Amino acid sequence: MTKNNFEPLTTRLSSKGQVVIPAEVRKQLGLSAGDQLSVDIDKNNNIVLKSRPTPLEWHDLIKNIPIEDVDIDKEGHYDPQKSPHFDEWMREK
Repeated sequence: MTKNNFEPLTTRLSSKGQVVIPAEVRKQLGLSAGDQLSVDIDKNNNIVLKSRPTPLEWHDLIKNIPIEDVDIDKEGHYDPQKSPHFDEWMREK
């Protein structure tokens, strides 16, 4: 973990498939018991753990996303003046 001034640490896989994340790593990342992590495998077959956003973090992530109702008729037309954010999104390339 040279990125955070840690020497690489070793942990073991239990008979139940559990892995303990060393305390100093949990502290550095602010992880607590019960936190959810996503598990992925990168192109080099390395296991990648990522912390998942908490409900409060999700709120902060999406609070500035505009919300608007869009009425689309049977032909797929809508009024750009009534739905300006949708219209802007539709025009992006």
